Amino acid sequence: MPPIILITGKNGQVGWELQRTLLPLGKIIVSDRQEMDLADGDAIRKVVRRVKPDLIVNAAAYTAVDKAENERNLAMQVNGIAPSILAEEAGRLNSLLIHYSTDYIFDGAKPVPYTEADTPKPINFYGESKLAGEQAIQATAVDHLILRTSWVYGSRGGNFLLTMLKLMKEREELRIVADQTGTPTWARLIAETTAQIVKQTLNERSENTFQSGIYNLTSSGTTTWHGFAEKIKEIGGKRNGYSNFLKIKNIEMIATEGYPTPAARPLNSALAIEKLERKYDLKMPEWDKALELCMEELP
Repeated sequence: MPPIILITGKNGQVGWELQRTLLPLGKIIVSDRQEMDLADGDAIRKVVRRVKPDLIVNAAAYTAVDKAENERNLAMQVNGIAPSILAEEAGRLNSLLIHYSTDYIFDGAKPVPYTEADTPKPINFYGESKLAGEQAIQATAVDHLILRTSWVYGSRGGNFLLTMLKLMKEREELRIVADQTGTPTWARLIAETTAQIVKQTLNERSENTFQSGIYNLTSSGTTTWHGFAEKIKEIGGKRNGYSNFLKIKNIEMIATEGYPTPAARPLNSALAIEKLERKYDLKMPEWDKALELCMEELP
């Protein structure tokens, strides 16, 4: 019998890609907010108990970083409490839980990429809520993998890439923060890497060699938001579909103070990926190469 795989957040950037990458590995059942509201604990329990999945991949999250400062209860329900319930239900079924977390659990004070062993210290409520989810899962006995990622973008949904392309078609000049460092990560890369992890993990569980843990999952290399925008401009300028429509001429570098937001952002949120690459025999692509591949598929 192929394993039953329950994916939450089916319309999100990562959830949408997971439906394709995990399809060869089992029977896929997907849910969105209508089918399973992560702010409703009873709804979560009802769906999991009905589906009886062998694997839950929790790709759903409250991701509005600034709005989370004012919608704290909702952010905590979705990011902190829901993972706890999923973990409890997965434990009852002796199932595996894969959960995605974020670079924003760190304060950004470290001058080099964060490892899985570094102590989290979030500086905004979104980060606090995501850290609460991590800790809740770890507090249970469920088999789990927590995959921390960063600066996620893709060909659908709301993300920096699509926002920049829209603005570059409308404006000749943009002002983009240049003192926050991180790693842009394509949603498809996250989904494809997850599929490789799932294959190995299913084998390990069948052989009783599996160990729960946390892994950083991003592209390799780092940049700033300004560098990300410049690379989007460069790639877009070479493409027939965009070169005739992009109005952008200049992207000005500004400091974080020049673009105030309700939620503070870490100045450095780069994540070290050596642990992931060693464990799963992977070589993660450079962020700009992955960006080129993603943009080749845009209409």
